[in-house]
Amino acid sequence: MKKTLSLIMLAAVLFAGPAFAADPIVGTWKLDIAKSKFSSGAALTGGTRVYKEANGLYTLDQKLTGADGKETSNRVQYRDGQEVKQAAGAAADTTLAKKIDSNTWDFDLKKDGKVVGHVHRVVSADGKMLTIHNTGMQLSGVTGDETLVFDRQ
Repeated sequence: MKKTLSLIMLAAVLFAGPAFAADPIVGTWKLDIAKSKFSSGAALTGGTRVYKEANGLYTLDQKLTGADGKETSNRVQYRDGQEVKQAAGAAADTTLAKKIDSNTWDFDLKKDGKVVGHVHRVVSADGKMLTIHNTGMQLSGVTGDETLVFDRQ
């Protein structure tokens, strides 16, 4: 009985470990237009986000398609609790990320040391939906207030 219980516990640890280790944001997300609310004049017709993580450094590759059919793309990198410089010419030159819990992050977007935008990002408990509330300057360069909803792919 003791041996069986030990084997069950070992199996539970081995199989549950990877599930708990994976960050719920990592993967590909597709914009759900119907559930999203856009800034005035900044409606989108499509979009994808791809998140990767390596050694605590996260990379977001984003492609958005505007109402005019024009696609824009950008890359943002961030690390919990640190200011990370972004590519030259981006809407923000520095991003400060703060992990609230395993599914929730807050970001301050900075330009020349001044906060120009804020992002609140939440992955649903089931890991299938991503909600992003942007205020101020967005990564696309547009200023306003919007809520973007993405579905996991």
